[in-house]
Amino acid sequence: MIGRIVEIADNKRHLFLLRGFMVVQQHGTERQELGRIPIDDVVAVIANAHGITYTNNLLVALAERGIPFVLCGANHNTAGMLVPIGGHHLQAKRFDAQIAASQPTIKRIWAEIVKAKLQQQSAVLTTLGKPDIPLSALVKKVKSGDPDNIEAQGARRYWTLLFGTTFRRNQNDDGINALLNYGYTVLRATTARSVIAAGLHPTIGLHHCNEGNPMRLVDDLMEPFRPMIDYRVWQLASQGKFEINAETKRVLVNTMYDDMQTSSGISPVMVCTQKLATSLARIFLGEEKKLFIPNPKISTEIGVLVENEVD
Repeated sequence: MIGRIVEIADNKRHLFLLRGFMVVQQHGTERQELGRIPIDDVVAVIANAHGITYTNNLLVALAERGIPFVLCGANHNTAGMLVPIGGHHLQAKRFDAQIAASQPTIKRIWAEIVKAKLQQQSAVLTTLGKPDIPLSALVKKVKSGDPDNIEAQGARRYWTLLFGTTFRRNQNDDGINALLNYGYTVLRATTARSVIAAGLHPTIGLHHCNEGNPMRLVDDLMEPFRPMIDYRVWQLASQGKFEINAETKRVLVNTMYDDMQTSSGISPVMVCTQKLATSLARIFLGEEKKLFIPNPKISTEIGVLVENEVD
């Protein structure tokens, strides 16, 4: 069973654990119950409103299950994330292997990720009937470690081709940028859970190196999946839907359930992030050589709709 991503988007909500359920109540004298979900069905909780309270028991139960609790700040960006300190029975061994990974191995893996992102971006443009050659031509130019920063070159061309010459990616803007922020927050939470479940440390990255970022590996591994969010945002924008509301959130959350083509069949985005993180751990351990990367193809249908929002 694929779990649920739960977002709490309204103020005056109280979350607590009761007999294996995460319960959401409305603040007030009567504490009206608004809903409950089996905690074992939850894959991430996104706190996207002010005035939310929650019990320590709930946070402990989430951490014990490797379920990230995401705190959203301005414009729906991730401000913080509560993650467990233990996520795999071989975690210490995998941490050691992750730290000991050679620079040639890390650079090779990062090049594979950059190529995968460019190919997925190209697939988005192809699906939308837009010219993809400016992106696909860059794939062959990616070298080990991407020293020429082909990823950034691709991004500049990609955003113009996808959203027009006037579009600029700005995390502080509304409209399309806010939709992208929210979609990436959901993807980041999903990827964080996969990284922890694979027994890897989220701070020990491959390419991202911001000293203040505790999720550097998460940000590395989510790169090939960003175009899935971009495609859904383009769909929403083409329908004139630019605001963050219940409808647009549901579409973006359900992107995690959209199918991706892989060498072993079709798997949802959520499962693909898990396979990618696991394959990386096995590479660090010397058990595999090739990183798991989904095939560059965009599903034009909305994935399996799941009731993701308690409130």
